[in-house]
Amino acid sequence: MLRPRITPCLLVHNNGLVKTVGFKSPKYVGDPLNAVKIFNEKEADELIVLDIDAAVNKSEPNYKLIANLAMECRMPLCYGGGISTPQQARKIIGLGVEKVAISSAAIENPDIIPGIADEIGRQSVVVVLDYKKRMLAREPEVWIHNGTKNTKRSVTEVATQVEALGAGEIVINSIEHDGQMKGYDLAMAQRLRQAVKLPITILGGAGSLEDIGKLIGACGVVGAAAGSLFVFKGPYKAVLINYPSLEQRDGIIRAALPSRQATNDRHPYRES
Repeated sequence: MLRPRITPCLLVHNNGLVKTVGFKSPKYVGDPLNAVKIFNEKEADELIVLDIDAAVNKSEPNYKLIANLAMECRMPLCYGGGISTPQQARKIIGLGVEKVAISSAAIENPDIIPGIADEIGRQSVVVVLDYKKRMLAREPEVWIHNGTKNTKRSVTEVATQVEALGAGEIVINSIEHDGQMKGYDLAMAQRLRQAVKLPITILGGAGSLEDIGKLIGACGVVGAAAGSLFVFKGPYKAVLINYPSLEQRDGIIRAALPSRQATNDRHPYRES
């Protein structure tokens, strides 16, 4: 059965693991390598790690950190942060990473998408689209540089462009839902699902396993990514790395897709 992925997303700031709310006030929550070790033990489907400093500071990817993460990680790993050339992407893949994520670079220099796809294969190119909605705007718009610069282009417009250019996967990340733990932006998830044929992953807002179930129920086989849900526990948000067991994941998927519609879905992720 083809099935969704449930993916922890880790943010790295000053070489530490942090969590933000609305892309602001990063709170230190631990060491990224320790988090990877725990997710290994819990057999996470995959892992996304995003360095939120590199692109803003126009610095090179932190290859030492990437190598350490890849060496430790026993699940598929996607890494983003500071990637601006196909050669950098090739170097990161050579360190043992399965996919590279680009965001601001994909908007400011769209030619980087086919360039990286030619270098490492389309399936390894992930484009992350951070978005929020302006008052009176018809549709949420893509923002770059950690949500500080508005491209004034709709999410679906940019998504269809990057699909045509050779992206292998799209991650949409709601700035307004980031860290709120009140549920995903289901309307935007459904809109994107109809706009592109690529695998998509939704990030921003998950506060419970029920939220993941609602996303899968609304959109079918998509990636459900979360940050706060997997690093905090309880009403006071005590730091505790956690992840659902295989039985819990299967239960979420069976409840969300009772007709096993995933077997014929056009967005396959993995087989059980």
